[in-house]
Amino acid sequence: MATDRLLLRDFTAGDVEAVHAYAADPQVCRYMEWGPNTLEQTHEFVDQMVAAASQPERAAINWAVTVGGALVGTCMVSVTSVQHRRGEVGYVVAREHWGRGYATEAASAVLAFAWRELGLHRVEATCRPGNLGSQRVLRKLGMQQEGVMRSHMLIRGVREDSLLFAVVAGDGPGTA
Repeated sequence: MATDRLLLRDFTAGDVEAVHAYAADPQVCRYMEWGPNTLEQTHEFVDQMVAAASQPERAAINWAVTVGGALVGTCMVSVTSVQHRRGEVGYVVAREHWGRGYATEAASAVLAFAWRELGLHRVEATCRPGNLGSQRVLRKLGMQQEGVMRSHMLIRGVREDSLLFAVVAGDGPGTA
């Protein structure tokens, strides 16, 4: 899947080093329930993504986000309810690429895919209250903050709240 500046593609075994560069970065993982990763954990993640890409039916699709051939992050969509046509979107971008609009551009393409290819009606995302960059991305995607999920995540032994954002088909840019 291509955008003006990005190519979103399936992961390959050769992506381990580039993924590990951001997945081991404490700043990138600060608000995530995973990481910082060991090299072994990054290998496991990439192996799982490569195996998943070969499956004809996937409940979650993770793309490697690349710029000029260099892997700079990941963006995903998962179907959380087929019956209710509901899904979730998420993204991670390497710290040296923050502030360039890559997360917004990738997630916008993934949302268009969710409407068009997956037939979703509602797509949600969560982020920690302190993650102001992610909040900006979600708002640029046309998502609205719907609430606070108190004590939602256990991150490195600490209970953390999550902000719930969502967009419904027809509400935001690129929606059906």
